[in-house]
Amino acid sequence: MEENQTMVTEFILLGFCLGTKIHIVLFGVFSLLYTFTLLGNGLIVGLICLDSRLHTPMYFFLSHLAIVDIAYACNTVPQMLVNLLNPNKPISFAGCITQTFLFLAFAISECLLLVVMSYDRYVAICQPLRYCTIMDWSVCNTLVTTSWACGSLLALLHTSLILRLPFCGPNQINHFFCEILSVLKLACADTWLNKVVIFAVCVFVLVGPLCLVVVSYTRILVGILRIQSGEGRRKAFSTCSSHLCVVGLFFGSAIVMYMAPKTRHPEEQQKILSLFYSLFNPMLNPLIYSLRNAEVKRALRGALCK
Repeated sequence: MEENQTMVTEFILLGFCLGTKIHIVLFGVFSLLYTFTLLGNGLIVGLICLDSRLHTPMYFFLSHLAIVDIAYACNTVPQMLVNLLNPNKPISFAGCITQTFLFLAFAISECLLLVVMSYDRYVAICQPLRYCTIMDWSVCNTLVTTSWACGSLLALLHTSLILRLPFCGPNQINHFFCEILSVLKLACADTWLNKVVIFAVCVFVLVGPLCLVVVSYTRILVGILRIQSGEGRRKAFSTCSSHLCVVGLFFGSAIVMYMAPKTRHPEEQQKILSLFYSLFNPMLNPLIYSLRNAEVKRALRGALCK
């Protein structure tokens, strides 16, 4: 390394370069959405904890999904709001790497949780008589623990590969948080190994799980069509359609961001897609599950009456 090169100790997040007035408007809009995200997911977790009728595997997994969504928002949105008001405020190297690690851990954990939830729906609809035996609490705890552990370990792998790289050049990240692809662009060394690992992990946590979800819901659809009761079919379609909406939003944006061919403006594309992860998906998830779920609405009415 040349003598006049110094190691980077902090980064500048460029965020959205749209002008001061637009930044103030975005600050207000994103602050409102952030508040709705925390309140909505917090309400889901609270209702599931307080209402004994929701102490079932499906809502157990849903509570962990809500916790992931809260963690997502808290990891990226506050920094984005700060940058909207003070674009030149730096983030330390350690803080940036920590944010990258947490984002990857939560993203991978959510992928696996969505697969677990699809398996739970498959067992509930296609194996109803064996549901309590197959999805007992030890199995549920194992599935959730595995999802969180895999997310943390794979995120640690990515973070370790980033830490081996030297950062000695520009320190401006063209993003509103320390997203891994944007950070790698600033490295002063070849990042081919990082990109190969990113692609391999995407196949493992995106393509593989998405195929499992498709298989599960294909069998679920066949099982629903065999239900004799019209009310039973309606209830099954209601719970499954909610989960499918979340799966479509999450996996669709993830595959486009990390596996699809890049456009002429990849940085702007990444910012927009990252908003789905950080803000829109976490805000929409409680709305999708609560507005389309009679049990959650009944629990909410009961809590309000108390």
